[in-house]
Amino acid sequence: MTDPQYSREKYRDQLNNKIAAYTETVSNLDFSEIDVFPSQPLGFRMRAEFRIWHEDGKAHYAMNRPGEKRPYIITQFPIGGPLITTLMTPLLVAINNSPLLSKKLFSLEFLTTRSGEVLVTLIYHRPLDADWEVEAKALQEEFSIGVIGRSKKQKVVLKSDFVTETLEVDGREYSYQQVESGFTQPNAGINQQMLTWASQSLRCSTGDLVELYCGNGNFTAVLAQHFDQVLATEISKVSVASARTNFTANGIENVTVVRMSSEEFTQALNKERPFRRLAEIDLDSYKFSTIFVDPPRAGLDEDTVKLISRFDNILYISCNPQTLADNLEQICVTHKIESAAVFDQFPWTAHLESGVLLKRKS
Repeated sequence: MTDPQYSREKYRDQLNNKIAAYTETVSNLDFSEIDVFPSQPLGFRMRAEFRIWHEDGKAHYAMNRPGEKRPYIITQFPIGGPLITTLMTPLLVAINNSPLLSKKLFSLEFLTTRSGEVLVTLIYHRPLDADWEVEAKALQEEFSIGVIGRSKKQKVVLKSDFVTETLEVDGREYSYQQVESGFTQPNAGINQQMLTWASQSLRCSTGDLVELYCGNGNFTAVLAQHFDQVLATEISKVSVASARTNFTANGIENVTVVRMSSEEFTQALNKERPFRRLAEIDLDSYKFSTIFVDPPRAGLDEDTVKLISRFDNILYISCNPQTLADNLEQICVTHKIESAAVFDQFPWTAHLESGVLLKRKS
């Protein structure tokens, strides 16, 4: 890609600006050093969602600028992973050659892996019938991909609704089922670096681990090796099912997953109310030494901050520096920051992922 907009010099400049903004946001906290993990400037994004804009009798990939209702047509996506950028143009040509596939097509989503799998979701403003399935299966076979069709109250899966990603962390390969409707880390390279940093941060751990917001077990699968037992919580049914699949696939037997929110887990740990989902789990049998949290952008609520402050060791992954700083102001009353890192999960945006390891003060 020769577009000067995406030069390595501009990437370094924007990353330096993000790091400076992050440092300013957490300036009231005691950060002695922050490790920086840059991304590849191009070809890093493993999933993408495009509007489909119909103009001059053809469907086009399109995106919306902030504050603008009318989308603009795009022909390239340089931040997309190799499978996305390779397939974009010929796939759209094939769709435009089929009136059944292009009619009222509203959106198109890619989910790809480093291991070579591609899942494409076609989203419509019309019902999908048997004729559509015939055309979609032909598309699937032509490009050796998986295809899913979606419309209102309808989901048509032609092959499967997931891909399987393989990531390497500390010399070991981990297999992850990534479901089409579930959350996955979009930047596989940075995800590997985050997993490695988290694993090395907790490699000398003892006792048991509790994890909130475990998702599909992305971090859990790697961190489980450092603990006797792991209790992981997640509210999404899809993610809980994927997490269990991933633990089995990776031969991990010391993790129990329970579907509940952080607020519910706090109530359970405080014995404020019983939960049927915990009927076969003896919380008193765990010797929790460490808690791992990876909350949404809103950060941790006050009760959860109080909960995690009860643990000797806290590993906090954040996608929002401001809510992280707000939470850490409370947590650092009882804990000190041992190490910190930032991960450029989303180059060319203002977003910056970060991680902090905290230990209880003597």
